[in-house]
Amino acid sequence: MNNISASLHSRVHNWIDSVGFRLNASQTNRKSNITTNHYFFETFNFFERAKNNDLQHSKFLCFDMYGEKINVRSLLDLQAAFFENISQLK
Repeated sequence: MNNISASLHSRVHNWIDSVGFRLNASQTNRKSNITTNHYFFETFNFFERAKNNDLQHSKFLCFDMYGEKINVRSLLDLQAAFFENISQLK
C-alpha cells in the first residue's frame, strides 16, 4: 500500500510540474510536525499535507468551482477538478 501512496505523490508532482503550477506558500506547524504546501494555477488551488516530511503519506485536497472540498485519491480526481475549474474561465 505504501507504494501506491508514493506513486500518487510522484504522479501528482510530475503532472503539476508539466502544467506549470507554482508553490504559493508552505507552512509547518511545529507542534504537530505537519507541513502544508499550497499550489496554484490561474484560479485553481490545492493543498498537500505531510506529517514529518513523510511524502509516502501525503494527503492532497482541492476545491471544486463551487468551493466544495475534494479529497484527491488519484491523479484523475485532481485533473478532473482542475479541468472543470479551468473550463469555467472566460
